[in-house]
Amino acid sequence: MRSPLQGRSRARQQGAALVIGLILLMVLTLLAVSSMSTASLEFIMAGNEQYRSNAFQAAEAGIEQSLVQGVFNPDAAPQQLNGNNTATDTWASQINLPLGNVPQPALWGNSWNAFSTYHFEVVSTGSSTRGATAVNNQGIAFFAPFTPSVQNDPNLPTTALN
Repeated sequence: MRSPLQGRSRARQQGAALVIGLILLMVLTLLAVSSMSTASLEFIMAGNEQYRSNAFQAAEAGIEQSLVQGVFNPDAAPQQLNGNNTATDTWASQINLPLGNVPQPALWGNSWNAFSTYHFEVVSTGSSTRGATAVNNQGIAFFAPFTPSVQNDPNLPTTALN
């Protein structure tokens, strides 16, 4: 036997379970789409970091090759070198004389007038796919026999130069 209350409660039901189920399904779908979008973005970011690392390594290779192939002569003009690491990574470097071809004095001390230094700078640009680039600088100093054209430190007493 049915009670009269059972008939009334069924009549009041308006399909709320269906609406709540659809709302929960929509929330789960949004979470899934958001997770997939985040995963795709992280994948692209990881790839870009790899390309940036490749460009950095190509620039470092440019510095190494410049040290091997370059002519470090203070009378020479700035030199340009180019090369490929792989099929996609390239580098270009330039050897400059940031202080001109003027010898610099050694650090003063017992051997103040025994040698001079020449300063060079290697600027290497590495590039990889997707437009990734890296610019690395390397300073180099070479010791050479003393050159009389070197300016002495005006703060030193003349006895320190002998």
